[in-house]
Amino acid sequence: MRLLLLTISACFLALSSCKKGKAEVVLKGTISDTTFNTPLSGATVELYEIEAGGGETNLLGTASIASDGSYSFTFPRNPVEKYVLEVRKDGYFDIDAEISLKDISVEEDNIYNYATTAKSWAGLHFTTTGSGTVSYIRQQGKSGCATCCSPDPVVLTGPLDTIIYCPNDGNTTYSYTYNATGVTGIKSVNTVAFDTSVVSLTF
Repeated sequence: MRLLLLTISACFLALSSCKKGKAEVVLKGTISDTTFNTPLSGATVELYEIEAGGGETNLLGTASIASDGSYSFTFPRNPVEKYVLEVRKDGYFDIDAEISLKDISVEEDNIYNYATTAKSWAGLHFTTTGSGTVSYIRQQGKSGCATCCSPDPVVLTGPLDTIIYCPNDGNTTYSYTYNATGVTGIKSVNTVAFDTSVVSLTF
């Protein structure tokens, strides 16, 4: 009889375990707009899992950020390599955050907070009527984004009348140092959020 009871208990535990299935993960946090020091409400958040060994990318869920900037996902913990969180909103720089599987817990909520800024552009306007040469290099401004202007020195030769558009964090300074036919200096402009602010140099 005791053996029978033990066998039944084992079967019951096995069935219960099957019903539970995979452990669930809760990943949540807030997204901030540091340009205006507010939550980034209305943005779209997508969460992907990347299979081990550079395998397929699977969409786990899509959500809209609440008015307080919060987002939340609940999903099964699969044997994957990592997760990728993507945040998108028109007029703002994208967020593409990678989270390793080893940093994910099933015992407690996983809190990941991020921040982004409004886009703006510095219009670098260079004009000359002669054949002079100017070299310039960014001193202050946005770097590291896919569309950011090069951090390396740039050389232009006249005659020309051109504008080079460089993305920048909204309501911050974009500046560059220059050497125009032996004359050196610094040019700067405060780039207004969602707009293009032009800074001109004639040489």
